[in-house]
Amino acid sequence: MALGDKVIVTCAVTGAVTTKKQCAAIPYTAVEIGEECRRAYEAGAAVVHVHGRSDDGQPSYDEEVFAAYKREIEARCPIIINFSTGAVGLTKEQRINHVLKTRPHIGALNMGSMNYAKYSAKRKDFVFQIVFANPFDEIVFYLKAMNEVGVRPECECFDTGHVASLEPLIDMGLMKGPIDVNIVLGVMGGAPATPDHLNFIATHLPKGSVWKTTPISHATWPLTAMALGMGGNVRVGLEDNFYLPDGRMATSNGDLVAAAVELVKLSGRTVASVDDAKRLLWPDGGHN
Repeated sequence: MALGDKVIVTCAVTGAVTTKKQCAAIPYTAVEIGEECRRAYEAGAAVVHVHGRSDDGQPSYDEEVFAAYKREIEARCPIIINFSTGAVGLTKEQRINHVLKTRPHIGALNMGSMNYAKYSAKRKDFVFQIVFANPFDEIVFYLKAMNEVGVRPECECFDTGHVASLEPLIDMGLMKGPIDVNIVLGVMGGAPATPDHLNFIATHLPKGSVWKTTPISHATWPLTAMALGMGGNVRVGLEDNFYLPDGRMATSNGDLVAAAVELVKLSGRTVASVDDAKRLLWPDGGHN
């Protein structure tokens, strides 16, 4: 890492389960998604990560929903688009269909199975608990399907074992460098959001990886600052965290991106434009 190194800022504009009751700025509709992506872009984001929502906020995997997102985003800004494939209770074909039909630049690729939960110390019970299944045969299926249509995989690593799972896929020739990795920290069932865990995972990635970190909730800002000091990229957005560094609730994804941009500047590095990000992620060209 050196002073002036480019930092790709990704904005996760909406998740699958957070609601407007929790934060009024969370977008559901295609127009709302388009507007939030515009705000993120204008604040400095080069990439947006998007989950599908019906107009009433329920999770959606309908290809027409994602096609509408893509149209609304592209009508407003030239940002790099990343669509989620995370789901429970769907077939592998249902999880990837919208990506194959709409062909965003990037598709999220979850790198392993895990318990996925939220625990309430006050209630002494889990708020929810599921098994997020991502066996190797399905990961290979997704990779082959993405490769066929020119969608770049972003490898979602929630724990240390997920990083080790990259090696056989690289050896099989299914992924070529630079490997794009998102280190997600703070999900119950995965690696905790601590400096030790970020350091361990980031220093055990395949050589030459382009990586970012997604620390959940209150860990967002201290671990984002740490990632910048380690040469990593960053992800912020209303999917992961509602609050600015001073504790105020964000009024848009643009607020969170603007705060991340300030951290980038304070770190002595510079924010990557969309063209910069494409050169870093597709050094040989070929992005769709």
